[in-house]
Amino acid sequence: MAEQKGRLAPNGTPVVVQTGASIIVENEKGEILMQQRRDDGTWSYPGGRIEIDETVEDGARREVLEECGLRVGELELLGVFSGPELNHVYPNGNEVCGVDIVYVSRDYTGTLRALDGEAKNMGFYPIDRLPRPISPMNAKQLRAYLARRGL
Repeated sequence: MAEQKGRLAPNGTPVVVQTGASIIVENEKGEILMQQRRDDGTWSYPGGRIEIDETVEDGARREVLEECGLRVGELELLGVFSGPELNHVYPNGNEVCGVDIVYVSRDYTGTLRALDGEAKNMGFYPIDRLPRPISPMNAKQLRAYLARRGL
């Protein structure tokens, strides 16, 4: 993570640029996988920070496996998203300036289950009835996904 010079988070630590990788997983009905975050109660698609020496694709797949128990295969790039809408202050006061590389996939196996404890609830939801509130860190990307689907 790169430090943002001269800007401090609410807890006094430097704001960092955080590169994330995410996957909007679709099931055979066209529903998408959403999870309720344990830290703030908002809903998001699975994803997270890329680790050192990890490819973006491997990081996105790892996050879905860790958070939801699903192994994802083929990926289609939705886009690379950044800007103030993706900034986030965590409950501990750390602040990140997010860059999210988002994929879409219908190619997955496994049983949906929370493995790492980050999610309170999860499931596949129709795109016209997504659970609320949506995480502000994911709203821009979900709008792009819906626009691609013609909605």
